[in-house]
Amino acid sequence: MNADQAGGSQTFPEQVKSLPTGPGAYIFRDERGDVLYVGKANSLRTRVRSYLRKDRQKSPKVHRLVDRIHSVESLSAQSEAEALFLEWNLIKEYSPPFNIQLRDDKSYPYIRITVSEAFPRIFVTRRLVDDGSRYFGPFTDVGAMRRALRTIKRMYFVRSCRYDMPRDMPERPCLDYHIGRCKAPCADLQTQAEYRAMIDEILAILSGRTAAVRRAVQGRMKDAAAELDFERAAELRDVLKGLDSIERRQTAIDFRGGDHDVLGIATEGDLACGAVLRVREGRVLGTRIHYLRNIVGETPSEIVGAFVKGFYLRQEEIPAELYVPEPFSDLELVSEYLSARRDGAFAIKCPQRGAGRQLLHLAERNARHVLQTDLLADPEAILPANRSEGDAAVRLAEALGLAAPPANIVCFDVSTLGGTDSVGSAVWLAHGRPDKNEYRRFRIRSVEVGRTDDYAMMQEIVRRYFSRRVREGNRLPDLVVIDGGRGQLSAALQAMEATDVSDLPVIALAKREEEVYRPGEPTPLRLLRTDPGLLSLQRARDEAHRFAITYNRTLRKRRTLRSRLSDIPGVGPAREQELLRRFGSLERVREATVDALASLPGIGPMTAKRIHDALLEDDALPEDGERGPADRQPA
Repeated sequence: MNADQAGGSQTFPEQVKSLPTGPGAYIFRDERGDVLYVGKANSLRTRVRSYLRKDRQKSPKVHRLVDRIHSVESLSAQSEAEALFLEWNLIKEYSPPFNIQLRDDKSYPYIRITVSEAFPRIFVTRRLVDDGSRYFGPFTDVGAMRRALRTIKRMYFVRSCRYDMPRDMPERPCLDYHIGRCKAPCADLQTQAEYRAMIDEILAILSGRTAAVRRAVQGRMKDAAAELDFERAAELRDVLKGLDSIERRQTAIDFRGGDHDVLGIATEGDLACGAVLRVREGRVLGTRIHYLRNIVGETPSEIVGAFVKGFYLRQEEIPAELYVPEPFSDLELVSEYLSARRDGAFAIKCPQRGAGRQLLHLAERNARHVLQTDLLADPEAILPANRSEGDAAVRLAEALGLAAPPANIVCFDVSTLGGTDSVGSAVWLAHGRPDKNEYRRFRIRSVEVGRTDDYAMMQEIVRRYFSRRVREGNRLPDLVVIDGGRGQLSAALQAMEATDVSDLPVIALAKREEEVYRPGEPTPLRLLRTDPGLLSLQRARDEAHRFAITYNRTLRKRRTLRSRLSDIPGVGPAREQELLRRFGSLERVREATVDALASLPGIGPMTAKRIHDALLEDDALPEDGERGPADRQPA
């Protein structure tokens, strides 16, 4: 592999003439020397020269790239397959802005087996280190991963110590040996060959090849029983039980068997999520999730190709088949390269019907679900790290046509359960962060118990909130967000007009399709789910919902406890009032001892014991540490 750097005094067209005609990778740089784009070609000169041709068919992204190219650098390769691998190594190193980039997913854990050690260890990690270890994952279902790992460690005797064996050996076996969790290879009670055979079986199980392991274990168990080695036979029986447990957790999805990966892609704005279903012996072992960036302007075929090359060119475990939703350029080249890496046939298929197509639909649904869940739960984990709340405010101002980015946002929500314990909440976000001193909560007064009227409830809490703020001269928000649709927005506008704050910007955010309703606009606004402005609105809406529903649950708990007190034999209305007067609250009655209860006039030891036992069965009331100032303002 040779590197050729074009002369600094030459223009880009002049540099193209001196490029080699063989295969390799090329790097485009801008005036400052920053890498713009990395590509590969069977003929470097021919491929790079194509960028100089004026072609109206070129995409806007390519036109923007050509306008910024200042110089080109080439690296020669022995073959196009080597150039393919070189290209993705360079993309990984430079992360060029015009390349689709596969993001290494470090948010999900892996199972790591240190196979480079003489006596390998097994543990969970979130860091990938190129030290020869085998990694399995990433696992999106962390609970299932840990259960599988616990099962494997019950089946086999894997050491948990960190000694660098055999160079660093302890003086005596540790507690794990004495409680039957390790066979003490450190004390030469288990040979390296025996330990390695055990690790090989674990590797096979985690790779999904349980049938072969089962046959081998059954054979050894029969041999042990024939030799009257019943202790060893019992150990092998437990291994088979563990295999049953692992297989029960795996989903049987392809009854024809076979080993293949299935790729599903879901996109949102400039982000794509790739979900790879790992099917081994007809069972889904798990899903691997990775994200792609810089996909705007790229075709579905180019996105699929970028994922396959970025993901599989670095993989150690390569299946016999890969199902993809779209054929892509370099498909045959990638198949050839991975066949050589696998030392066996490797095929990339695009099923159009039957079981293969159903698997592709399943993978796509997985990708869509993970993408939407991650965007709502932890958007910062998958969006670019240079995003800031200032960026979100600027983007929100642009999308909503505001005069300035909103630094302070208040969001309203209501919560009710069948018309009982109806409440409302108002939460305040300052520069994207909750300001809990400004949180307010409301008991609904205008809607009678047993009746549900979301519009009337929203109108009431907005009117009461702004009435008090205006009366007391408190600061007003830069943006008002209503949880709901057009009806809730209309109700809030009427309340704001009645309190002389109708000049404040106000919108409503509907949960179902994340549509933004604006006053006087007949069509709702739909922002991309990756839009930082939408994410800031979602955070405000979700916090208002959390605060409202917490208050609703607290009131229901209190009502339930009061009802529970009056239901206790021997506690009538008079004794109930005396208990509340003496202890101050229902919670303190519940916390009182039998002696404290019996000290009240008219309540003997037996009645006190009944009260204590009855209330002890109930769950404690939730702590409400974020309630903000009490809601005592008049309507």
